[in-house]
Amino acid sequence: MASEIPSPSTGGWRLPTSTLSLPEVHGTIAIPEGAGFWRKMFAFAGPGYLVAVGYMDPGNWATDLAGGARYGYTLLSVIMLSNLMAILLQALAARLGIASGRDLAQACRDSYSRPVTIVLWLLCEIAIAACDLAEVIGAAIALNLLFHLPLLWGVILTSLDVLIVLFLQNHGFRYVEALVVGLILAIAGSFAIELYLSRPDVAAIAIGFIPRTEILRNPQMLYIAIGILGATVMPHNLYLHSSIVQTRKYGDSQENRAEAIRFASIDSAVALMSALFINGAILVMASAVFHGTGHQDVADIGDAYQLLSPLLGTTLASVLFAVALLCSGQNATLTGTLAGQIVMEGFINLRIRPWLRRLVTRLIAIVPAIVVVALYGERGTGPLIIFSQVVLSLQLPFAVFPLVMFTSDPKKMGAFANRLWMKILAYAVAVIIAALNVYLLYYTFTGAV
Repeated sequence: MASEIPSPSTGGWRLPTSTLSLPEVHGTIAIPEGAGFWRKMFAFAGPGYLVAVGYMDPGNWATDLAGGARYGYTLLSVIMLSNLMAILLQALAARLGIASGRDLAQACRDSYSRPVTIVLWLLCEIAIAACDLAEVIGAAIALNLLFHLPLLWGVILTSLDVLIVLFLQNHGFRYVEALVVGLILAIAGSFAIELYLSRPDVAAIAIGFIPRTEILRNPQMLYIAIGILGATVMPHNLYLHSSIVQTRKYGDSQENRAEAIRFASIDSAVALMSALFINGAILVMASAVFHGTGHQDVADIGDAYQLLSPLLGTTLASVLFAVALLCSGQNATLTGTLAGQIVMEGFINLRIRPWLRRLVTRLIAIVPAIVVVALYGERGTGPLIIFSQVVLSLQLPFAVFPLVMFTSDPKKMGAFANRLWMKILAYAVAVIIAALNVYLLYYTFTGAV
């Protein structure tokens, strides 16, 4: 029924949708009518992969390396659990964007008072800058490892990615998606070779996916497990996904939107499995190479790079590790560009030139990175990456809870509101993530591990 379909001017939203999310690419990718499943799946495929890169960025590498080196394959179950939570939340983000015609930032602006909206916007901007910080440092470390480029110059060089995004976006959103997928394939290919070289114990890997009570009993293991869980769901990814699903030109009927939600959910679930493989591969490689070999304390990216070649007997291992790191950092900054634009336009309805908006965000990330690198060198980058993840953890509940609330509200979502079982599951995931992040922050600041 038409009355059940949320539209830009009806439903439980306070304001009409006066602006489109990412208007320059909104509805630019056609969906073939009357086509079969696979043709439509291909047309909808893409946004999920842009989201997936946030789950394999340099900020996740340290926890994966530490988890594998110290505790073997045990924490694979934590990576799997966090990935399942991410799949649920990203499906809700896609549902919100398609059913309401609003991205998450626009939905917040339509639902909350101006002061609350401004606070949420500032928190999200800080989170994007913090995420950008980890990606800048990760890419700079990779450039240093591969080409011996000083970290300071590497940090500055990463700011040029804005030109890549603007160039590709002007030629069509599919080009942005193609680049991101290409970089993901490069990362996955690198780690597939790393796994082959490291010869992991397949049976132990299978057992590692089974959750163990040991994780809860061991404070040190629990700390790393919470680090993996807490840093997995990136708040800006929820804003990003709710927007970029609207680049597809689906119809306004309930059937069209239901189909779009179904295909978008499949797209993100499949794409996030690539993040599961890559994060799992980092942990498996660290376990096979460092655990039980006298290198259990390896958690630094640079140390891992230096040790891989002698331990595996080939320089290819270290080179592939650094290439994957570079692709990971660059990929995440590409999607961060879009997230920044979505957040600024959605929360405060302010449009500025994309290159200027990206430059401001990147400067916020580059300045502290330059200061730390100049004063402390490479050893100062590790704590800075950890600090960036703490900032992300602080912001996460302010994105997750509004998302669950909006998608569970029949007045706002009509026929597409979450069913009771989904509502219970979504709120449970939101509470678990929030609680784990509070726990992580407590132990980060008190050192009580």
